[in-house]
Amino acid sequence: MTKSLFIITGASKGIGRGLAEKALKTGAEVWGVNRTHSIEHENYKALTYDLADIPNLKKALPQLFAEARSYGKVVLINNAGTLGDIGHLGAIENDSIPHLFDLNVSAPLLFMNQFLKDFKEFKREKVIINISSGAGKKAVDGWSGYCASKAALDMASQVAAKEAEMDGNGFIIKAIAPGVVDTEMQTQIRSTDEKSFSGVEKFKNLKAENQLSSEAEVAEKYFHFIDNLEQYPDVILDVRGI
Repeated sequence: MTKSLFIITGASKGIGRGLAEKALKTGAEVWGVNRTHSIEHENYKALTYDLADIPNLKKALPQLFAEARSYGKVVLINNAGTLGDIGHLGAIENDSIPHLFDLNVSAPLLFMNQFLKDFKEFKREKVIINISSGAGKKAVDGWSGYCASKAALDMASQVAAKEAEMDGNGFIIKAIAPGVVDTEMQTQIRSTDEKSFSGVEKFKNLKAENQLSSEAEVAEKYFHFIDNLEQYPDVILDVRGI
């Protein structure tokens, strides 16, 4: 089969939905991996998983990619994630911390690990895109878990890319930040208070001044990278650099 396949976690909303809809417009097939599904299309396959349920995810993953090796190009996009509780350490709920790392770090690494296992002998194009964030590169008060989790995903992407180059197995691995996008996460940020996050007014102003990218706009920029990977040798990228 020469058709491309996109496997996208968190494809039911936000950036993930924008990416899924863009992929479908190109004629590709999309497997959306979510707890719930909002896309109905003949080329969309709904895979229902709770990505924060790590024990069940570990059991399911060995079978998930079984049918994917028949496609001409396969792209895994680890998009699902959470900002978690916003607040200074010492003021957030303990239970929110492992949940955030399960969803933002453990699940993407499990997907990467299984993908790398299953597509080692796949001779056509095989790409992993992890959704990065500027928050993984700087300290943002109130976002300790989110900053740490995105920094971890960036480093895992760099290590995996280095290993792929050493092994000569043909995998292309990138971590790409989307900029500031008008999603539910932004709504959560704007609803907090300045004591929990000192930069809240900046984000309110970005919304008021129409400075947020739409899901469709940012999806177009991601596909610029996906369609022109040979032009971007760095592992860590940002759509604002286009």
